[in-house]
Amino acid sequence: MKSSLPLLAIQTRRIAYNSGWVNGQLVMSHEIGHLPFQRDIASVLKYGSKNLVTVAVDNTLLETSIPQGQLLETYTDNGTQITQSYTFDFFNYAGIHRHVHLYTTPQVYIDDISVRTSITGNTGVIEYNVSYNGYDQSYSSPLCFVDLLDREGKFVARDITTLAGRIEIDSPRLWWPYLMDSEPGYLYTLQIRGKGLDYSLVAKDYNLIKWIGANSFRTSHYPYAEEIMDFADRQGIVVINECPSVDTVGFSSILLQKHKDSLSELIRRDKNRPSVIMWSIANEARTHLPAAGPYFKSIVEHVKNLDQSRPVTIVTARGSNEDKAAQYVDIIGFNRYNGWYTNPGRTNTIVNNLLDEVQNWHRNFNKPIIIMEYGADTMPGLHLQPSYIWSEEYQVELFSEHFRAFDILRKKGYFVGEMIWNFADFKTAETYTRVGGNKKGVFTRQRQPKSSAHHVRRRYLALAEELDNFSPPQDAYPYISYQSYRDKRKNEL
Repeated sequence: MKSSLPLLAIQTRRIAYNSGWVNGQLVMSHEIGHLPFQRDIASVLKYGSKNLVTVAVDNTLLETSIPQGQLLETYTDNGTQITQSYTFDFFNYAGIHRHVHLYTTPQVYIDDISVRTSITGNTGVIEYNVSYNGYDQSYSSPLCFVDLLDREGKFVARDITTLAGRIEIDSPRLWWPYLMDSEPGYLYTLQIRGKGLDYSLVAKDYNLIKWIGANSFRTSHYPYAEEIMDFADRQGIVVINECPSVDTVGFSSILLQKHKDSLSELIRRDKNRPSVIMWSIANEARTHLPAAGPYFKSIVEHVKNLDQSRPVTIVTARGSNEDKAAQYVDIIGFNRYNGWYTNPGRTNTIVNNLLDEVQNWHRNFNKPIIIMEYGADTMPGLHLQPSYIWSEEYQVELFSEHFRAFDILRKKGYFVGEMIWNFADFKTAETYTRVGGNKKGVFTRQRQPKSSAHHVRRRYLALAEELDNFSPPQDAYPYISYQSYRDKRKNEL
């Protein structure tokens, strides 16, 4: 640390004002969001001990801010409130949606680079300037090694310079816009946001989990990022931790070893997490095949050798009379889509079918049972009365019939959990059974609730109130009439 300069770099969303403190001392202030800024904080650090970094953001817009806005006094039923007003046609978001970095540099480091390109005849020219920090001006400038690589990462040219340099390239590949060349955007990166870790989305999802009244999820069908698991630990969300074994078939010795390795790594990583209550060794493996029996017997023994403190489950889609793996696990988990893949549109078959199947599982194995998946694809905004398959009304009706069966089964003592498939719509491979992906979510991909989300919320909060004396939030029971409101809030009136 003595030869390094710690820097604090911050990137924010649409914020008008940013301030950062280290150990209670203001080290930076900045206006305008979306752009990074940094400061040298070496002088305020406590070396060898803990340091507190505090970042405050403010998205207030004024006539002197960029963009501009106004603060207005608005008279509401609850008194006068200050509201933000602006004229541009997009939402004024707030928050930190990019990383805050604390990093060190060498004593002498590159602070900035400026590049200018041109072409003369058939020769491309790159001129660059490098600025340094941390060196004494009385000494000669440090040397800089500059390599030029092509789009495939292959070496093209090298220069050794001090603060400025020039590289020439014969017959260079030029950067052309899309539609103007057969290979547009050479050396150009089109940044695409995909299925990577997004802390803001993780926080949003956990807020929705808590809003809907849920307290658990399964990491289907692979281990989630450690940061997601950290949230579960902090928020008190129970996790059934699943290894990335899905639709398992073949059951070879090589596959068996890799399967065991995946569970070893998962257990090694998450064994100390309080949120993890169960290990799931596979999802919808072909457990009806004869080879599945000895295969999963070996898998369960392996898990038990690594961790004897947690139960083991497998999530099957087979029937109780054909499954070869359930005999080895502690808790039976199964997926069943009554009213969807089975008897689609016939919600009046759900209760009896589900009661019969769960009772058969218990009769055959005498173990606790969780239904890990049930549900129906639902197009958001499609409303049909009477309810019809794919409509929001049908998803609500299908859930209600499952709830009816679950309440009957829960009283028997061995039915211990219900999990909807799925939390939110998600992208899938293109098939004729998927309309823009899997639509079984109670939330859309944009995390907006379907009708079923409100329906599920009322159930989950009612169960929490019934089973654990949880006091539902005020907005759980919107006002309908004095009588209905009094019945729900009789202890508060």
